[in-house]
Amino acid sequence: MGKFSTWNLRNLLHDPVRDFDVLRKEVEDQIQRFEGFRGRLSAEMPAETFLEALRLAETIARAASKLGAYAYLWFSENTKEQRARSFKATVEELQAGLANRMLFFDLWWQKLDDANAGRLLAASGDYAYHLETIRRFKDHTLSEPEEKIINVKSVTGRQAVMGLYDILTSGLTYHMRVKGRRVRTLTREDLMVYARDSDTRVRETAYCELYRVFAQNADVLGDIYKTLVLDWKQENLGLRKHRSPIAVRNLLNDIPEQAVEALLSVCARNVGIFQDYFRLKARLCRIKKMSRFHIYAPFRETRKQYAFKTASAMVLEAYRGFSPRLADLAQRVLQERHVDRTIRPGKTSGAYCYSVIPGLTPYVLLNFKGDVRDIATLAHELGHAVHGMLAADHSVFTFHATLPLAETASVFGERILSDALMAGERNKAVKQSLLIRQLDDVYATILRQAYFVRFEREAHRIIGEGGTMDDLCRVYLAELRQQFGRAVAVPDEFRWEWLSIPHLFASPFYCYAYSFGNLLVLALYGLYKTQGESFVPRYLDLLAAGGSRAPESLLKDFGVDIRAEAFWQAGFETIKGMVRELEAVA
Repeated sequence: MGKFSTWNLRNLLHDPVRDFDVLRKEVEDQIQRFEGFRGRLSAEMPAETFLEALRLAETIARAASKLGAYAYLWFSENTKEQRARSFKATVEELQAGLANRMLFFDLWWQKLDDANAGRLLAASGDYAYHLETIRRFKDHTLSEPEEKIINVKSVTGRQAVMGLYDILTSGLTYHMRVKGRRVRTLTREDLMVYARDSDTRVRETAYCELYRVFAQNADVLGDIYKTLVLDWKQENLGLRKHRSPIAVRNLLNDIPEQAVEALLSVCARNVGIFQDYFRLKARLCRIKKMSRFHIYAPFRETRKQYAFKTASAMVLEAYRGFSPRLADLAQRVLQERHVDRTIRPGKTSGAYCYSVIPGLTPYVLLNFKGDVRDIATLAHELGHAVHGMLAADHSVFTFHATLPLAETASVFGERILSDALMAGERNKAVKQSLLIRQLDDVYATILRQAYFVRFEREAHRIIGEGGTMDDLCRVYLAELRQQFGRAVAVPDEFRWEWLSIPHLFASPFYCYAYSFGNLLVLALYGLYKTQGESFVPRYLDLLAAGGSRAPESLLKDFGVDIRAEAFWQAGFETIKGMVRELEAVA
């Protein structure tokens, strides 16, 4: 795995080549047995035969998931590593082949009459929601030969194009001068440290350098984006007959369109809250004119660095104050060395958690620099990890939470950490700093994400109508300026910002899940503050449900109506309260 690796992948595979060959042979035997069910599928088939097929499908899915995880984790360590890239391509080809050979089962299930489907669902136990999800797509499913072609071509099509984006953007390098001195060659992670520098000119220089480099690559990145958008359109609207580009994501998330529209509408109506906040921040940080260069400016804080051991202890202590069980699970991720935290050229930027299969401790990728924001990132990703670990009693098909609920435990983990830091602080300036950091993060994970989705809607329309790169940049800049109003100036350089957002490329309309998850957590955290210890077991039960029920159904247990604008507005009222608290402390 290379000398820079800091995580232990041996729980997945000991030797990628040898173990791959062994697993492939095992899976081939299993897939042949599964194919034997083709002739046994009928409307009147016994429930036990149906369950036997499902259990075998799960066994195959577990093996394929381990291979896929290993391939992606290895690739993430260094996207320039040729062996990792080759292995990833091999695994993706295998996965596409497996999906094609198992496709007949899903297609049969979709076409089964409602009475017999209900009979088998009643006996399916934990597989029920997975089976309901398959039937949810029946109006958008093609014939078996067509579905097989799409599976095969996606390996050399969409997946390959997205791989090019990862390789290109991970390999970009940056240069800048800080206080007259030229800084060494920087990765994006290195550069963005300067975007939060205490010096106004340093922040401006860092952003200008970031978008100078992305502008230099705009032709290639823009073509990659247009290719991915047209692929989304041609498959999902042209072939599968979805009503709109975002309707595809809504169906995948099992979120009613009414709920998504309510969420996005309420976000747009509340831009004034953050405009007021950034005016206040400008005054507190003594910024003469707030601009997009400065919205993440630090407040009267030294650049204190934390060792990873210290940061881990802080997160675990905060978790333990809420639930010892959560802390124990998070500690297991660290003890089993399932974290890669080092920054290095070629490594995937940002952070993620990969929950592979039930019962296997998740893996966490960080780019840990040692500042306080990295501690929040650690709390976030460990939240994802404990979510998957709590849901380990479910099948491989139902332990992953659906996307809008997938951010619940991660964002809640950040709130636990923030609350613990605030509770232990007596210094007024430090409290102001903590509130500012919280509001910065709330902005970045709610309003900013909602506006990404607003841009995507327009981008998919523009590209579908033959629009140009200039059209896309113009719309993106207009959306930014509408979002910030007169409170925050938006320099022209930010026309290129959308090119640097991987989710827009890899997962269209993914980003509203962050807005959904963060506003939801504000509501849940409010319940915790009023209910105290009695809230904790109910919350853990929500996480333990994983993806075994529809999000709307799970949240009704907390009295949450995701279709109601009043619910989403309540989250913004909490944010208003945070701004008022900052004004009071100031």
